[in-house]
Amino acid sequence: MTVRPGPSTRVRVRRLSGHSARDRRDDLATEEPLEIRLAAPDGSRRTVAITMRTPGHDFELAAGFLHGEGLAAGDGIAAIAYCTDADLPPEARYNAVTVHLNGPIPELPALDRHFVTSSACGVCGSAGLDALRHRCAPVPGGTLKLTPEVLYALPEALREAQGVFGKTGGLHAAGLFTADGTPLAVREDVGRHNAVDKLVGWAALNRRLPLAEHVLMVSGRASYEIMQKALAAGVPAVCAVSAPSSLAVDLARSFGMTLVGFLRGERCNVYAGEERVLIME
Repeated sequence: MTVRPGPSTRVRVRRLSGHSARDRRDDLATEEPLEIRLAAPDGSRRTVAITMRTPGHDFELAAGFLHGEGLAAGDGIAAIAYCTDADLPPEARYNAVTVHLNGPIPELPALDRHFVTSSACGVCGSAGLDALRHRCAPVPGGTLKLTPEVLYALPEALREAQGVFGKTGGLHAAGLFTADGTPLAVREDVGRHNAVDKLVGWAALNRRLPLAEHVLMVSGRASYEIMQKALAAGVPAVCAVSAPSSLAVDLARSFGMTLVGFLRGERCNVYAGEERVLIME
């Protein structure tokens, strides 16, 4: 019988305190590979990514990854299922998903190499800003406005929704919020980029894209890859507990996005798109 991996794994550890030791059980965040395969109506199939992830919301992860890389939008996906291909051993069944497309497998330069992603660094060799401009338009101005009070409340709201983090202390999170700070969905993963992909996949599979009136909150730093995924999903504002990278700031300013970093307590830095943050003088 094939056992489906869960988001946490129980292990035995030896805990030291001063000069004493005690054996006990501990919960770790599960990290296992996920292979993403594409299947077209003509019978053609292709592996496009292998990522290290925390099991859970795997179909959303696949859909979000494909959307962020411009390989398949939500309406281009017919179905997603765990892979049962003959070349896959039974013990790997829940570590591979097949995304059935409504049309042919796209002939994109990105498919000339297989994506190899990790839970830490996102997609290796991601397109630069110039290439991104050919695929994504700037985020419209829209009506999204954020008050400091809403911003200051986001980190705690995200933390309260991190159920697996409470057990393991080893997961990143990404949360989607409305302009008044209402949480719509929160996803966890050992990789911050995977957490964002799961969130975008949730929106894509539920036909909620683009996310033009929402804010994305992430538990770690704001990297270029996270900003790229948010841009592809139409998210106008991204907030992070830690610092942004220089390229993340460049992307935000180039595409009209709001980027907030070091959001802790009642302090933060607004690196781009300050017009969306309402300050009452």
